[in-house]
Order: sequence, then C-alpha cells, then structure tokens
Amino acid sequence: MLTAVVGERRRVDISDLVLRYPALGPSCALVLAVVVFSLVTDTFLSLDNLSLVIEQSLVIGTLALGQTLIILTAGIDLANAAIMVFGTLLMAKLAGVGDGMTALLAGILLCALLGSISGGLVTSLRLPPFIVTLGMLTVVAASSRIYAAGQSFPVSSGLLGLLGQRFYLFGRIEVTLGMLVGLAMFVIAWYSLTRTAWGRHVYALGNDPEAARLTGIHVSRTLFSVYLIAGIIYGFAAWQALGRIPNADPNAYQTGNLDSITAVVIGGTSLFGGRGGVLGTLVGALIVSVLRSGLTQAGIDELYQDVATGLLVILAVALDQLARRRSR
Repeated sequence: MLTAVVGERRRVDISDLVLRYPALGPSCALVLAVVVFSLVTDTFLSLDNLSLVIEQSLVIGTLALGQTLIILTAGIDLANAAIMVFGTLLMAKLAGVGDGMTALLAGILLCALLGSISGGLVTSLRLPPFIVTLGMLTVVAASSRIYAAGQSFPVSSGLLGLLGQRFYLFGRIEVTLGMLVGLAMFVIAWYSLTRTAWGRHVYALGNDPEAARLTGIHVSRTLFSVYLIAGIIYGFAAWQALGRIPNADPNAYQTGNLDSITAVVIGGTSLFGGRGGVLGTLVGALIVSVLRSGLTQAGIDELYQDVATGLLVILAVALDQLARRRSR
C-alpha cells in the first residue's frame, strides 16, 4: 500500500515538474543529442560546427518565436514563412532602387500588416486561426510569386546584409550579428511573457478565453496584439534570412511554417495553448538543427532525418497530453 502511494506521488510530481518547467525536458534532450553526436562523429563538437548549427537554426528559430506567441493563445500560424519570404522580396527589390533603411522598414511593415490582417480576421470574424492562416498562406505565397515575376533579387544593400557579418568571441568562437539580434529578441519576448501584464493576459487567453474575459482581460485586443507582434518578428526573420543568404527567392523556406511549428512543439509549448514559453522554443529550434547536423555527419539520408524529426514531434505532443491528463 505504501509503495503504491509513493509510486503515485512520484508520477504526480513528475507531471507537475513537466507542466511547471516545460523547457526542462527539451533541454535534457538537447544535451543528450549533443553528447550522442559528439561520440558518433569526430567533427560535431568542433567550435566551427557548433557555430554553424546555431546559425542554421537562426531564421527558423525567429519564425518559431512569433509562432510561439500565437500557439500560446491556442492558435497557429501556417503563413509565417510565406509572410517572411514576401518581406525579403520587398526589401531586396526596394533596396535595388532606393536606400537600404527604407527597404528594411518597408519589409518589416509589410510583415506586420500581413500579421495584423490574420489577427483582425481571427478576432473580428471569430474565424479559426487554422483556416485564416491557411488562406493567408495561399494568398501571400501566390502574391510573392506575382511580385517577383519568377525572379530572385540579390541583396544590394549593406544594411540588409548586416546581420550576416561575422566576428569572433575570444578569438575562436564565430558569431554573427544575426545571432545576437535573435538572442535579444528571445530575451525581450521572455521578459514580456513572464514579467508583464500583457504576458499574463496571453497565457490566460490560451488557458480559457471566457474566463480571461470574465476577469476583465480585453480578449480581442490582446489576441490582435499577438498576431501584430508576431508579424513584426517575421519581418526581423526576413532581415536575418537576407543576412544569411544575400538573395531573396520567392521559392525559399517552403517548409518554414512546419519547421517553426516543430521547434515550438519540441520546445514544450502546448498546441492547446496556455503552457510553454520562448526559452523552450529556443531549445526546440536548436534540437532540430542539432539533429539534422548530427545525422548528416553520421551519413544518414535526409529522408530518414525527416522521419526522425516527425517522430520527435509526435512524441512531444504525446508527452504534453500525458502530463496534462495526470495533472487533472
């Protein structure tokens, strides 16, 4: 009898731990993956490779940052990568005929506008976010191709390529300005979600919109602000993308929306809203990048890498559901 009670208490404690610190499990998984690939390959643990892994996770990680805010409200954004790509096209094309600052601001404003349109449709017409952003994905992707007219646009502005500039920390660790900007964005988002009234409102909205409304939270305004801020973040992701590859291509990042959702889910944020955070998303983006880099260096075919990533997503969602059931 005593053994059963102790066993039950242990299961409850583990569930509570998972719910209270959703980034804990992904962090352990990240450390384990790094250790495994360091033992399996000779080059994975080199400073150059680790720097490359972080750089490769940068754009998807930033998209996932905006995606996290939306998923915390129990929504989803299937158009985030398409919005970002449209932003890169506008920036690069305008920079070719004008100055870089104007092009940069126009691209960020375009992404913010498209994000706010999704938010407006969700809040004013009360349409499901899945349907709204699926429609936005189709519209924005087609509009990008029409705008580009089948062309890609090389980056001709130093400002647009600024985030790709590299320097060395301690003379050995290669870092780009984009990494620092990305880290700063995650820190700002973490602070906003955990230390401000707006962040508490976002979590409350994801947990129970009706209860949030009854406590005096302006549900529509908060939800709209989430989509608007996410759109601004996609604009910065466009800037990072041009810094990493100085060419705007309408066919780029076609699976970016799914990759960003993968990073969010693996990072411990619940698809049902109200639980998770941006620190877990940062870890999730790194896990995806580590997994792909490690499997590539181990000689595993890319198709099997996709299989492994998909299984990891299913496992993450299953664990989230299990933790929620045990906490009830």
